[in-house]
Amino acid sequence: MMDGINNKKVTAYYHLPGLFEFYEFYKVFLPVYRKHREYFYDWCEIGSIYGAPTDCLWGGGRIEFGEVSAKDVLALMKEYNISARLTFSNSQLKKEHLDDKRCNELCELFSKNEGNKNGVIVHSDLLLDYLRQNYKNLYYVSSTTKVLKKFEDFYDEVKREEFSYVVPDFRLNKMFHNLKKMTQSQKDKVEFLCNECCWFGCKDRKRCYEEVSYRNLGEKGLGHHCMAPNAKEGYRFSKAMKNPAFISVKDIREKYIPMRFSNFKIEGRGLGNALLLEFLLYYMTKPEYQINVREEIYLDNMLDLF
Repeated sequence: MMDGINNKKVTAYYHLPGLFEFYEFYKVFLPVYRKHREYFYDWCEIGSIYGAPTDCLWGGGRIEFGEVSAKDVLALMKEYNISARLTFSNSQLKKEHLDDKRCNELCELFSKNEGNKNGVIVHSDLLLDYLRQNYKNLYYVSSTTKVLKKFEDFYDEVKREEFSYVVPDFRLNKMFHNLKKMTQSQKDKVEFLCNECCWFGCKDRKRCYEEVSYRNLGEKGLGHHCMAPNAKEGYRFSKAMKNPAFISVKDIREKYIPMRFSNFKIEGRGLGNALLLEFLLYYMTKPEYQINVREEIYLDNMLDLF
């Protein structure tokens, strides 16, 4: 798709959830994506798939539930030439946690994988320094769990050379006046969270992420409970679409790509196969072919969507 500024083609790269959590889904979806590329928009590609297996101390953002082996995950990503990202965004790590055997083995395996370079999504600078020293073949993504609500703080994060990508707090998504002033190299690092359902006015988002970090460490935490309106409803895509920070397909094509931003993150590691399919239909699939993709997925008896 042309960017509308200097007639240069810009590709939107989607960073998708559930590397381990939705492994079985991607085993079904990715062959459809490769075989029937005409079903999907020609201006977008899959930039990466992110996630982490069950019971990782370094995990954060969400409680993980993926049980598939890392070797199988990496084999699938290599087959489709997709970058794999480990979600190690725990904010409460201490020095003694850096010796965790399982997390180190995962980083070792991901850093040696042939093909596309793999990455790690991080929150803790302690962990970042450790990983950079020990796993030099990985790239690093600054996690949205830092909840950098002020544009100045986010801008400082983008300028950090350690990070290949930075995911801003979703409430910065529409600050176009500031975003358009960034240099192209800075824009290339920004990865917008498109479909956040969290209440736009939430003041406890950082505490929510901290609670997950404590739980991943097996610690009690602070006992945070979400007080957002309608929180009991859980995630609903229809509600996310009404969020002031929601980034629609139209926004991507008519606002972000012309401004030459190209990276977009889809959340949903804990939401299940059915919602993941809805995200992929909405963001990647041409409307006239959505029924074809649904049928390809539904008719695969090995995949339990519901």
